[in-house]
Amino acid sequence: MAIQKGDFIKLTYTGRVDDRVFDTTDEETAREAGIHEPSASYGPVTIRIGNHHVILGLDEELDGKDVGDEGDVVVSPEKAFGDHDSRKVEAFNKNSFQEKPRKGMTLKVPDKGEGIVTDVIGNRVLIDFNHPLSGKTLTYHYRIEEEVDGIEDKMKGLIRLYAGRDMDARFEEGVLTIVLPAGINYDRRWVIWRSRVIREGFESIPEMNEITLVETFTRQEMEEKPSTSA
Repeated sequence: MAIQKGDFIKLTYTGRVDDRVFDTTDEETAREAGIHEPSASYGPVTIRIGNHHVILGLDEELDGKDVGDEGDVVVSPEKAFGDHDSRKVEAFNKNSFQEKPRKGMTLKVPDKGEGIVTDVIGNRVLIDFNHPLSGKTLTYHYRIEEEVDGIEDKMKGLIRLYAGRDMDARFEEGVLTIVLPAGINYDRRWVIWRSRVIREGFESIPEMNEITLVETFTRQEMEEKPSTSA
């Protein structure tokens, strides 16, 4: 039966722009393209069709396909990272930055966010706050590896998608228990996306009535942790 909006699947893909790989789930492909991240989790990614867990053009392509389907899709800017907006290219005084701006570097500007330096002219620094791939037509090669049916596997997929790490999840009698790794409260990515994981879990898995987060400490861990008191 064809997959449809609301279904969870495991997906592998490689995205290209101008024949250059910019994103992939395959570690070897990432190494060959020079974009390998040692801390990244490679391999099939669990997504929910229709939730825009991947860019819109790829998400729409997957709706109605079958497990095992493999193909290529061309994604226009409006269904990728949007058109390039010239109003998001702004000029700043070079002396307002602690670090000397250089063309191509990424700078963070208060109340503006991160942008890329496109040019330095005298004391003027031009910074582009558009997404680096805005205005670009993208090509994706994809394969639908399998459908994900288990409640625990769906939640583990959401956790890995947003937090970038694996956690143990157990479901019983309407309650899903997530066992948190030690030191998780120091993981900025988890802290930022935890609420999103929980909200999407309830929205997409009607069998769940409660989510419990369990964090366990041992005496040895507390003794080894350096004291912050004076």
